[in-house]
Amino acid sequence: MKKLKRSERLVELTQYLLSRPHSLIPLTTFAERYQSAKSSISEDLAIIKEVFQEEGIGELQTMAGAAGGVRFMPKVPVAQSLAFIESICRELEQPDRILPGGYMYMSDILGEPRTVNEIGRTFATLFAEIEADAVMTVETKGIPLAYATASYLNLPVIIVRRDHSAVEGSAVSINYVSGSAKRMHTMSLGRRALREQSRVLIVDDFMRAGGTIQGMKDLLAEFRAQVAGVGVFVESGDVEEHLVTDYVSLARIQDIDTKSKVACVTPGNYFTAADSSAVSQQRGGVLS
Repeated sequence: MKKLKRSERLVELTQYLLSRPHSLIPLTTFAERYQSAKSSISEDLAIIKEVFQEEGIGELQTMAGAAGGVRFMPKVPVAQSLAFIESICRELEQPDRILPGGYMYMSDILGEPRTVNEIGRTFATLFAEIEADAVMTVETKGIPLAYATASYLNLPVIIVRRDHSAVEGSAVSINYVSGSAKRMHTMSLGRRALREQSRVLIVDDFMRAGGTIQGMKDLLAEFRAQVAGVGVFVESGDVEEHLVTDYVSLARIQDIDTKSKVACVTPGNYFTAADSSAVSQQRGGVLS
């Protein structure tokens, strides 16, 4: 790479860090890349670190020692996430989103890249310290959220299938109960998709009673894998008891009146003091 002016180097260095979240990068990598002294690189990183913190972009962690370097951790302030989720809640309360049977239309929101990206950044902030090996979701609507979250955590995505595909080789399949009607379903995961004893972050778009998430947890047990965390975009509040309790939600549907076309959607347990103990446990003190 040609030698850059300092202003040019700052721009290129910032882009380099943003495109490699959660990756430990030695100072020698930058010194060689930009043909500059480590002291100059350190000064550049100090400037970038300050801007990242002031603008709520994330943290730039410095590791000392021979094996040290810098690591960019994307993080969004709680107040910024709350303002974003509140706008989503107002959008979800629109009467034309209420469907027969008490369901809510969300596909357009999950198809908007900028919105999905912000949700992923919020989940990545929540689970920044859990040291997961992969992000898991079940097809199909949770896939965009899983990829957005994984991109900020620099992790692979594992997609659980409703039906086994022959191109995935041998697989593990389990039955699970999901939905208000408590119907039996099947989910499957190829044996090559996940290493045994991995730590996995589960991300899903919607949770009613939690049957699908419990199914994924049971499936992970077949791989002797550990659930590192559970993140849900929207949860339903019209159930007496959830099958899972160790989860973080960003929004909560408190009530839907199909006759009057009125819905009440509020921020989820990540933002509410009532569920602060569950949030604290999931986020590992990231935002304490």
